[in-house]
Amino acid sequence: MDILLIGGLWLDASAWDDVVPELEALGHRAVPVALPGQGDGSASATLDDQVAAVLAAVDAADGTPLVVGHSAACTLAWLAADARPEKVGAVALVGGFPWDDGKLYADLFEITDGVMPFPGWGPFEGPDSADLSDAARTAFAEAAVPVPEAVARGVVHLVDERRFDVPVVVVCPEFTADQAKQWIDAGDVPELSRAEHVDLVDLDSGHWPMFTRPAELARLLAGAITR
Repeated sequence: MDILLIGGLWLDASAWDDVVPELEALGHRAVPVALPGQGDGSASATLDDQVAAVLAAVDAADGTPLVVGHSAACTLAWLAADARPEKVGAVALVGGFPWDDGKLYADLFEITDGVMPFPGWGPFEGPDSADLSDAARTAFAEAAVPVPEAVARGVVHLVDERRFDVPVVVVCPEFTADQAKQWIDAGDVPELSRAEHVDLVDLDSGHWPMFTRPAELARLLAGAITR
């Protein structure tokens, strides 16, 4: 099966370089999605541009792909399910949850000169980054791509309730599956509270398992297909 990989904030498609061969070894075609404004030098990209890139990858996929979103890009994966509920076979959410309709995509940190740069490691101290070495932190910060303001402050639009029939697997790295279940049951994640098929799986890592646990992450994504 085709597995489409969408990186979160500040990541370009190379973030999946260690995961791709692991998925291919398991018999799947892995397709990192290049997001406009995150790696192509365009600070004028919009959230709609990123959604269009994801949908183009969905439309080009063989059969019904697994669409994987990491962190903020969990919303992008969910927007794909909303726009192509008949084409998306399943959605995997890594270290995050989808926003509901009307929310700003990722208005989380300060905007400077039209972009949202990586804010440094202060906001991510603790479980998020505990498994990253000093060298890995430095490499991440140096490679981080500032996110265009029109992406970060783009408005999420969800229109097709058939998205709730698309199976979802939540990969829980810096939080546990039990915690995620509590948040969903409490209504803190409205979109997943309404989804018909949600599985929760634990992964012992920080917020960026594509760097620290690529083989384990690949196995969980492959397992999401069999679910």
